[in-house]
Amino acid sequence: MAKVLTGLTMAGVLAALMVPGVGMAKTAPKAAAKDKVLASAALMKGDTMPAGVASIVEAKGKLGLKLSLSGLPAGVHAVHLHMRGVCEVPAFTSAGGHLNPAGHQHGRDNPMGAHMGDLPNVTVGDDGTANVTLPLDYKADELLTALFDKDGGAVVVHAAPDDYKTDPTGNAGGRIACGAFVRGQ
Repeated sequence: MAKVLTGLTMAGVLAALMVPGVGMAKTAPKAAAKDKVLASAALMKGDTMPAGVASIVEAKGKLGLKLSLSGLPAGVHAVHLHMRGVCEVPAFTSAGGHLNPAGHQHGRDNPMGAHMGDLPNVTVGDDGTANVTLPLDYKADELLTALFDKDGGAVVVHAAPDDYKTDPTGNAGGRIACGAFVRGQ
């Protein structure tokens, strides 16, 4: 008798699946294409408290620095890629200068060219958060080779905005958050 009930139960489930709009017969919506994460960094503040996550992502052949920042002062802040993957508290000077394999001067508005690590400013809201993706105008292999040389690379959030022209730092002020990149997620 148990076999018959099991068979009838299975037959009922199968019948329900065959009816449009019932059970699992509905076609599930396709998942949205995700960004491919090439590198990521957990950011911390000078007091070692978390400050968010940064990811270098690739989508549709374009690179970006995806930032999910938290616990930072409200206002406009410079964000730069730095040449060493070391974030020693409290000042993060261990991260070295801006990522600059071509030896350019600082500044997106500098007619002599910018550092590879020069990025647009980010606005942190009154709640201390920012979620934004900044464009990275480089080929993936070029950027990853520069970031993952013998001493790695980091992302740094500065206390002030970048003026996009003053060499070598854009008058961006002190370093308030830092994260060393690791490959992938």
